Amino acid sequence: MIQLSLQPILALVAGILILVQPKFLNYIVAIYLIVVGILGLAGGL
Repeated sequence: MIQLSLQPILALVAGILILVQPKFLNYIVAIYLIVVGILGLAGGL
């Protein structure tokens, strides 16, 4: 079974969303940073 790290997937999704909806850049970056921070504190799932 292939296990993918969640952080690169989040980065890819955030990048695509920024390209599609640039006006949501601040929200996308903020949500990405919050999620990455929570995952880091939780042990890097």
